Order: sequence, then C-alpha cells, then structure tokens
Amino acid sequence: MTRHVWFNQKRFYRVSKTASVSNPKEPPFAQGAYSPRTDLAVEAHEMARGPEKSLPGVDESHEDLEEGIHISRVHVRTVQAERRIGKKKGHYVTLEAPGLRHRDPDLQEKVSEKLAEELNSLLRLKENATVLVVGLGNANVTPDALGPLVVQRLFVTRHLFRFMPEIMDEGYRTVSAVSPGVLGITGIETTEIVQGIVEHVRPDAIIAIDALASRSLSRVNSTIQIADTGIQPGAGIGNKRKALDQSTCGVPVIAIGVPTVIDAATIANDAVELILQQLKHTVPGNGANKIFDQMNPNEKWQLIREVLDPLGNNLIVTPKEIDEFVEDVAHVVAKGLNVALHPGMTMDEAAVLTH
Repeated sequence: MTRHVWFNQKRFYRVSKTASVSNPKEPPFAQGAYSPRTDLAVEAHEMARGPEKSLPGVDESHEDLEEGIHISRVHVRTVQAERRIGKKKGHYVTLEAPGLRHRDPDLQEKVSEKLAEELNSLLRLKENATVLVVGLGNANVTPDALGPLVVQRLFVTRHLFRFMPEIMDEGYRTVSAVSPGVLGITGIETTEIVQGIVEHVRPDAIIAIDALASRSLSRVNSTIQIADTGIQPGAGIGNKRKALDQSTCGVPVIAIGVPTVIDAATIANDAVELILQQLKHTVPGNGANKIFDQMNPNEKWQLIREVLDPLGNNLIVTPKEIDEFVEDVAHVVAKGLNVALHPGMTMDEAAVLTH
C-alpha cells in the first residue's frame, strides 16, 4: 500500500493511503498513522489520549497491591473509542510485576493467584463448563514459545472425564488444550484449526495464550494482560492473521498474553528522549531541543521509524534473559490457569501439577 508523507511546521506525519488527511492538526494516532507497536490496551490508551486523563468511551482504573503488583483495568465501551485506540470493545486487565524479572518464587505465586482471580471475574464459568485452551505461537522461537509452553503445563481432564470419570473429584472442569503451531509450519490458519476443534469438542469458552509486543521496555517480561475480546495472532509485530474471537469461534474467547518483544524504533526513541532531557538541563536553548520540542511523542517515534526502515534496521528485539523468563512466566500463567479452571485445586496442588 502506498503512503503519503508530508511536513507541516517541522511536524512529520506518515499515514496509510486510506487514512483521512483532511485535518493535519488531528493527532496521528487518530488518523490511523504509524504508531509504536503494542498489544497492550493500557499503552494504546496512553498513546491515544496524549496529555488528557482519558478518552471518551474509555474507562481506566488502577490498583496497587502490597505484593509489588500493579493492576490496570481498561474498559473500551464505544465504537469510536475502539477506533481511536485500535483495541476492540471489551475489558482489558493488565498485571504489572517488575519483580518477575528477578525470578522471585514468592512473587510468582502471588501473580498466579491474582491471575486466577482476574480470570475468574472475566470468565464466570459454570461448575460443569468445558474449556479449550489454545497455546498460540512457534515453540521453536523462544520469545514466541509462551503459548506452547503453557499448554504443556496445564492439567487437562477431558480424557479423564471421558474414560475414567470415577477418579475425578468435584471441583474439576473438563479442560482440553492444543498448540496449533504457526501458519508457516502447518500451512493452515490458526483460526481454521481452532474452528475445526471447536466443532467436535464444543467448549463453552476458549482461552488463548500468546506472546505480545510492548512499546515500553519496562513492561517487557514483567506484564500479563487478560482480555475478553479474543486475540489476533501476530498483530503485535505487524503480521496480522485472522482473529480468534467469539465471532469466528462461536463461543467467548479470553486472551492471556505476555509482552516478550519490543520494536527497535521504540528503544531508539526512548534513548533519544533521554538524551534530549539531558541536553535540556546541561545545554539550555540548544538547537536539538528547539526542533524536537515542536513534535509530540508519536511524531518523534515516526521520524526514527522512517530512518530505520529503509536501512532494514528496525528489528523486533527481546531481552537476553528470554530463555529463563519464558519458562518462568509459562509456569506462572499455567498455575494461575489451573487454579482458575479447577476450583477444587489449591495453589499447592497446582504447583505440583503444573510441573
């Protein structure tokens, strides 16, 4: 798709051919312009609202827990708000725990407990509900392996209820799980595979697990997002596939994701921002600040993206500790899922079964 590029009073915009260009003063995000890649609703809202506290049609609340966990809740209520922030109507819950990067087992257990609580508040399953868990991603690519790793750690019970019902106690639901791979390996769209399974298994709900992209380095490897809107595989890195949601699957789809990657242009933008802040204090009135102070944060990001793209240097980056982190967070998510899906299971039992 061709793009229009133009400058206005040193302001830089780049929008798709189909975007409205009738009002150059309108924020680039609202026009559908390039913006930092993110799958997190809390970040999309931050970028779209700018200096305002919130956007019309979006409710956001925050909660700080003593355990070092910060919870953000974003509710996108209207179609207009959906278009502004680029996220579907629905509820988004974000658990931020920076300590997850330090492999603190006590914090990991607390995050699993909160994940189970928030998941139950969104799912509201009946006692005898049937649930299908879908682990999205490529098991051979570490930052993308979260979904398959979680599936390996789940306590699945569909076969037990079917062939050995006498051993199942009360408080356990019928749970099945699948890791469908990726289009490049299977040649089949993930949604098509899941639709075929749904036709035969007939679950009451689907839970999709996937790795996400963030626009903030501080949220990579320290955040878990839960959403009742479903998920679009590959969206965070610009490789959008067919959505996995209630409209395509016929049942509610809850998405759980963890940001494991970030756009290189975003890292470069954050570095430039730190340099500009330092220059403003050490060299007042310098030329660099005079130029960049006329741009809003999104415009600065677009300018850096324009420099990197033609050189092929705009990479998708992941921290060097990703191997250990993906294993750890897969355990955290799986343990929380096991407790949420099986009310009769304690956290201690989940810790054993998850291994």
